[in-house]
This record gives sequence, C-alpha cells and structure tokens, in this order.
Amino acid sequence: MLIKYKVLYKVTISGEEVGYVTNKIEFEKILNEQIINPKDENIAYVDIEELPQYKLVLANNSETSNEEEIYNKISDMAVITYKMYAVAINNKNSVYVDTLQEAEETVSKIKEEYANKLDEIQISVDEIYTKNIEQVEQTVKVASAIETAQAEVQEAVKEMQKIKSATLDGVYFAVRPVSGTITSRFGANESIRDHTHKGMDIAAPYGTKIVAAAKGKITHSGWMGGYGNLIIITHENGIQTYYGHCSKLYAKVGDEVEAGERIAAVGSTGFSTGNHLHFEIRKNGSQINPQKYLYK
Repeated sequence: MLIKYKVLYKVTISGEEVGYVTNKIEFEKILNEQIINPKDENIAYVDIEELPQYKLVLANNSETSNEEEIYNKISDMAVITYKMYAVAINNKNSVYVDTLQEAEETVSKIKEEYANKLDEIQISVDEIYTKNIEQVEQTVKVASAIETAQAEVQEAVKEMQKIKSATLDGVYFAVRPVSGTITSRFGANESIRDHTHKGMDIAAPYGTKIVAAAKGKITHSGWMGGYGNLIIITHENGIQTYYGHCSKLYAKVGDEVEAGERIAAVGSTGFSTGNHLHFEIRKNGSQINPQKYLYK
C-alpha cells in the first residue's frame, strides 16, 4: 500500500503561509543561533516583528520542505541593532572598537602616555548603538585604536597650547582680524608720531574684510579722532579690542559678534598714511602688545 502523506510543519508568518519545514526543533535552533541570538559580539539585539508559527500537518507526498526560503524570509525581516564602543577625545569620537575591554585598554594606554596632560584633555568611552552596519565596519583592533587615539591626543594638546597662548584673562583671540603685512609693531618709535606705537598696523588693500578677533559686544562704532572710523569690541574681564582707520563699519553698537565675524573694512580714515588696520588690545583701558596673542 502506497503512503500518500507525510508529516511536515506548516509555517505561517503574520497569517501568511510561507511553506513547510521537516523538523521544527532543528529549524528553530538554527533561527535562534544564526538570526535571533547570534554570537557576534557587535550585535546588541535583534527585533523581528513576528516570529513564525508552526502547525503539524499531514501533507501530500508531493509537498516539499523549503527551509532555506523560509530562513531567508525571516532573516530579511530581522532588524539588527549593533553595539560598539567609541574612544572620545574632548567629547569627540576618535576611534571605534568592538568591546568595552578593548576601549578601556586603549584609554589606559593613552592615560599612561599622557598622564601629565589629562587636566587639559578629556578621554572617555562611549557605548554606541546603531543599525548601520557600515558604521560597525569602522571598528579597529586595539593596536590601531591606540595609534589613532594617540595622534588625536597629540593634536588636542597642540590645540590646547595654541588656545592658551592666545588667551588673555579668559578671552581667546581665535582669529587674526585681517590678513596683510605688519607695517608697525607695538612699541615702535616712528617719525609720524610723538610717542611709541600703542597698537599694531596691518597693511591691506582698501575694502579688505576686517573680522572680530574674539567673541564680544560692539560698544563703539563710529568716528573717534585720529582713529577715524573705529570699532571697539568689549570682551570679558575688562578686555577690549580696537579696530581703527576703517573705510566702512558693518557692525553697530549693541551687536553681539563671534570671532571671525565681519565687522568693518580696511581704509585710511583719521590720522593715517595709507590703507591699513590699526589694531589694539586693551586691558582695563591700558594697551598691551597684540603680538603676544596674534600675529606671532
């Protein structure tokens, strides 16, 4: 007597019949190991909208199981969230590694190398979750992570030193106010004046953009005697900057400006022998040498 039927498991997903599997236990084991709970250290968790449902049936002998097709369908439904770790230098992610142990090893090596700089440089570890596999593929091994992070720390140290050398009582002179040629330095004795120079002159073509050297508030914008058209920016802690002989004044009193923001244009107004910017830094009203902070 010919047997017309065989035992299979009918599989449905979200109410849709997707085929048959021969062995439910073995198929679920494969799903669990390879899709739902893989051992990949970068995978944090896997979301599947609806897991398959199984029903034991007597199927016609002509029916065949299609485990691979069902497996691929479930795999396509899986939304994977990956986990990795970032070593951050001054709150900016520098390099990515796979595990917390690798991240901590990298940080430990950097702290050992730059122990005397840690009051200036912040080094931290951030746990990153992402669904972007391309981001995960950016992770590197510890040796490479240490090399990259060391380079980043070296740059951060240089930047901190640069900022320190250009900072006066908390005011950071981040930008040169104009690009040009220095024609008169602070303290110079010249025939055009009966006193030493209390600022510095930077020659540039008429109309060249002048920008704020540091963040602050415009407290003068207009004519002032020998300065001609003058901008004064008041910064923190009694610090002011003067921008004289301007052809045009773009900023007005009360404006809050950032370092690098356009405030005026080069000219030759007031007591001037040619197109240039007369630039001063003052502390509590007294002029100090701008080249201690800019145009070094």
